[in-house]
Amino acid sequence: MFEDSGEIPKDMEIIDSIFTKTLKSGFLVEVKLVKRPKQYEAALFINDKYKPGPPVPRPMETPAGEATHWMGVRPKVGFTTAEADTILDEVSGQNVLHRIHFVDKWGVQDEE
Repeated sequence: MFEDSGEIPKDMEIIDSIFTKTLKSGFLVEVKLVKRPKQYEAALFINDKYKPGPPVPRPMETPAGEATHWMGVRPKVGFTTAEADTILDEVSGQNVLHRIHFVDKWGVQDEE
């Protein structure tokens, strides 16, 4: 699985960097704009290793400090409202520009 290797999925093409920040722990976090087969998404990288998770920031149920949104799975990374808006604006803008209807299906079980 991708969680252990840090490798990006084969169907993911990195387009550009949306932004970079350094956490208090010293970890370097980078959010990149990526193209998947059906849409543009955001991808989380920690110390240059891909971390799977939702394709855009998700609101926190209980915001912690300045963090109001999160991305990633093991570990989750918190983002401020402004950072989340920057990510959402970039992903949304690319999908609108290419006339793609964005669908966030992360964590949703397919019904067969």
